[in-house]
Amino acid sequence: MSKRKDRERFAALKTSNPHYQGFRGQGAETAAPSPEALRTLTCTVCGRRRNVTEETARDESDSYVCLSCRDEAEEGAASDQEVVPSG
Repeated sequence: MSKRKDRERFAALKTSNPHYQGFRGQGAETAAPSPEALRTLTCTVCGRRRNVTEETARDESDSYVCLSCRDEAEEGAASDQEVVPSG
């Protein structure tokens, strides 16, 4: 739709309802929610620094293992458990 048509539609809505605030509605918050607080921890396996939530930092501060290392460990465990058929 063109800008002219948008302006005409908004003017028509504003004329029919003087309290019309726009498509987001009256009293709608346009500000983004504040992000969760993060803290930097170093992975005990690979040594990379990762940003984690405060809750995770409290729980695993001394023995933190990043998701990449966890995935690699799970892949390694899954390949160790595979049964090779003897033929």
